[in-house]
Amino acid sequence: MFEHVYKQNDELAKVIKHYSKKDGVYQTAIPSLFFINESHITEPIHVVYKPSFCVIVQGEKEVLLAQERFKYGPADYLVSSVDLPVTGQVIKASSHAPYLALKLEFTPNQILDVLNSCENQVRHRKDPKRALFVSQTEPSLLDAVTRLVRLLDSPEDIPTLAPLFMKEILYKILKSQHGATLEQIAIEGSDNYKIRDVIEHIIHNYDAPLRIQDLAERANMSVSSFHRHFKEVTAMSPIQFQKQLRLQEARLLLLTESSDAGEVAFRVGYESPSQFSREYSRMFGFPPREDIKRIRAQKINA
Repeated sequence: MFEHVYKQNDELAKVIKHYSKKDGVYQTAIPSLFFINESHITEPIHVVYKPSFCVIVQGEKEVLLAQERFKYGPADYLVSSVDLPVTGQVIKASSHAPYLALKLEFTPNQILDVLNSCENQVRHRKDPKRALFVSQTEPSLLDAVTRLVRLLDSPEDIPTLAPLFMKEILYKILKSQHGATLEQIAIEGSDNYKIRDVIEHIIHNYDAPLRIQDLAERANMSVSSFHRHFKEVTAMSPIQFQKQLRLQEARLLLLTESSDAGEVAFRVGYESPSQFSREYSRMFGFPPREDIKRIRAQKINA
């Protein structure tokens, strides 16, 4: 088993190196498939994970969701079943053995399509599930991933075969011990489905005032039940979730525009620039101006 997995990882590593000559994230010719290459340990990177399946073939990574840490490497895979603000850091990489990984994004409709093809597979569990999990990679799952990646060498086959291999990958994840997590985001009426709808609403309106009563009504839950379910899925409260979105967007605006911190604070929904500065420093480790200056200096010296 381990020898088989080693050979598959070695093949995947060669393909990822071929299509990602330098450090960075590379979109491939296969829709929703990305390659990641990092030749050094990175700083913590704050991003919003889309629903996705991630496999590391070399190196290690740590992902922080609120206060929960998820560490995984070549023997594991990570799945985010909804959009989640996280902090990720490559913790094992070097120029001789770079961090190599692939990410495959998916949609709830793709999950539902797989479920509709399976008889008696839906568990209909009502209890909410954490939307981020790490699991051991089975050889059969890695086989499907390898067949998908091989399509890059025969691009004429991608339109026909990629959807089939994608469906197989999702099917195998659905059959795993964490399969219920994926099921629930696609099954209308389940707790995770309701929370996913609220998450999408917050993401699209992150800069607007947040009223918990309105969100609870949107989820068709009582306020107390909504709070409990939201935290079970995301590991944070709705206010904390919104705060991370606001601060990530603020950092992006400060990096890409000439706006000052006070103006950006108002644009992302803060009423108090001083509160914005305090929360920004708490999340990123530096006040806004110092943080942006530091990042730009690193890019120049890279």
